[in-house]
Amino acid sequence: MPIDAAQALSAAPRTGEITWDRKDVQLYHLGIGAGVPATGPGELRYTLEDRLHVLPSFATVAGGGPPGVISGLSLPGVDVDLARVLHGGQSLTVHRPLPARGTATTTDRITAVYDKGTAALLVLRTDAADADGPLWTAEAEIFVRGEGGWGGDRGPSTRSEPPAGAPDTVTERPTREDQALLYRLSGDANPLHADPAFARRAGFERPILHGLCTYGMTLKAVVETQLDEDVTRVRSWAARFDGVVYPGETLRLRMWRQRGEGGSGRGSASAVRVAATAVERADAPVLTGVVALP
Repeated sequence: MPIDAAQALSAAPRTGEITWDRKDVQLYHLGIGAGVPATGPGELRYTLEDRLHVLPSFATVAGGGPPGVISGLSLPGVDVDLARVLHGGQSLTVHRPLPARGTATTTDRITAVYDKGTAALLVLRTDAADADGPLWTAEAEIFVRGEGGWGGDRGPSTRSEPPAGAPDTVTERPTREDQALLYRLSGDANPLHADPAFARRAGFERPILHGLCTYGMTLKAVVETQLDEDVTRVRSWAARFDGVVYPGETLRLRMWRQRGEGGSGRGSASAVRVAATAVERADAPVLTGVVALP
């Protein structure tokens, strides 16, 4: 089996150093749709260097190298075909606001390998810290199709239904036809998002948008509509990638605010839950189990 669960779980953590600057942050923000309208005060926080705020999801691309979903495939015990790989989910905990430029040490390890029958599921944890201490902790769920069925632990069920009742907020975010081409410049050069022939080999009619791009777009919308446009209020952000987005489609985001005890109003929200769908395909699910903790 190309995935050796015992070897993957027992392997020593891999450490490395990453650096980033304001241009990397600006490019990431543009890749998730920031800058529309170009002169909007809220958008300038993402695009203008003298007032730059860093959206926490930038952590998923900081350093400009392959993101966890790709770098995890080079760890000991893992040798798979990239065309069989799908990013199944992503969680992120930020320990303090991300700086617009910095250097950090990252530590990667596979913390779980589950047998989902038709696929294997790898859980890759990445911790990042700088000279002042921990910055963020990220976990990527990586599905490898065709590599399950060896009789291993199936792992916990992670399916999640949207909250009952009407959402508090519904908003739409368009994607551009060239968005994947711009987003991939932040480090994820997987041809699935650019090469039609590779996308067809992977089972898609055409290249798809990066799940982490949708992930960042959705967090930006939550910050704008639920957290007073304050990126520093995000403590954690998690989502499951339950469907794909084709560049040029529109995201419909339904948001539910879950209040703190005795609270009312935006500032008292203890969690924001989101369901993201693709408008042009009859609200086909894209992101589920989406939770922001301010």
